[in-house]
Amino acid sequence: MSEILENLFGSKEKVRLLRFFLQNPEREYELDEIVRRNMLRGSGIRKELENLKKIKFLKMKTREGKKVYLLNQNFVFYPELKNLISKANLNPQSKSLNKIKNIGNVKLAVISGAFINYNKSKADMILVADNVSRARLKNIMSNLEAEIGKEIDFALMTGEEFKYRLNMLDKFILEFLEGPHEELVNKITGLKQFIAKRK
Repeated sequence: MSEILENLFGSKEKVRLLRFFLQNPEREYELDEIVRRNMLRGSGIRKELENLKKIKFLKMKTREGKKVYLLNQNFVFYPELKNLISKANLNPQSKSLNKIKNIGNVKLAVISGAFINYNKSKADMILVADNVSRARLKNIMSNLEAEIGKEIDFALMTGEEFKYRLNMLDKFILEFLEGPHEELVNKITGLKQFIAKRK
């Protein structure tokens, strides 16, 4: 999906900026934070930001002597672009999502929320894994956040913790697994049947 948008809009940079501001419509960002959070090079970003400001997609203000950018929610194509970006985030063909399997001994990785455009979900991802490489996880999450344009709300737990919480009928886990979601990894025997019986 991202490739389609990149061809449609002309560059990865422009798509990431559009997605980032559309996913965070209320917030103001300085240039450094925009560059960092979207994992882009600063040189071309200034030009893209200026172009987006010129067409009134973005507004620019000065806060404490620094320029900040924010989405203009009165932009003429705001609803259509928001819808387009939401559709593009559905089932993301993301390389970073596939790398989740490499953070450690992953027993379960399920996505919802921002990944499948389900706003009622209390989280975007649940990860159940042992021997997790925190550095690798942080790197993957940063890449994912840059790809989908927003901070990812995820829960990480060990296999033992997940088993305990499931046995205690933990509301958060049950609501997540009973709601719309997609599995990236599921090595937990009988989990699907357990959830299916509850429905």
